[in-house]
Amino acid sequence: MTARIDVLTPLLAAALVLTTLPAMAERGDRDKPVNLEADRVTVDDAKKVQVFEGNVQLVQGTLVIRAERLVVSQDANGYQKGIAYAGGGRLASFRQKRDGKDEFVDGEAERIEHDSKAEKTELFGKAHVKSGLDEVNGQYISYDAKTESYVVTATTPGATPAEGTTPERVHAVIQPKNRDADKSATH
Repeated sequence: MTARIDVLTPLLAAALVLTTLPAMAERGDRDKPVNLEADRVTVDDAKKVQVFEGNVQLVQGTLVIRAERLVVSQDANGYQKGIAYAGGGRLASFRQKRDGKDEFVDGEAERIEHDSKAEKTELFGKAHVKSGLDEVNGQYISYDAKTESYVVTATTPGATPAEGTTPERVHAVIQPKNRDADKSATH
């Protein structure tokens, strides 16, 4: 049985925390309604925590978040934190159109965390982000919206490779920013 939530209470609207995941997200998405689907929803108004479990899907405009479990909490000042967890053989994922561009940002990981107060998004375990033709893979990806900076590492924070093993390496593909200008100049 699927629980479908089309009318959001003010606290349930805290699920909007994940709507700012990718950098340069479609600005118009913020004004769109949020539709959430899950097999089970638990709301604790006293602790200001909502837990969505079982094939969770959040859609707001061009933003789509999929996870096995989504936990959203709100502090006393109204700032939200959201954590999307993988499960069921799939990674937690998000997809959103970039603002003013005809391209999408896609990301996936075993766990995706977003802190609206710090304006920071972190992807843990099998992390992958693709924006247009650029992409990066690592065990940990962090994006700080305040400083517009990324960190990508081959291990998750605090983890050390097992003795005698070589850690994976970060892999990135970054296209030249003048690629479109070069194409039009040659044609």
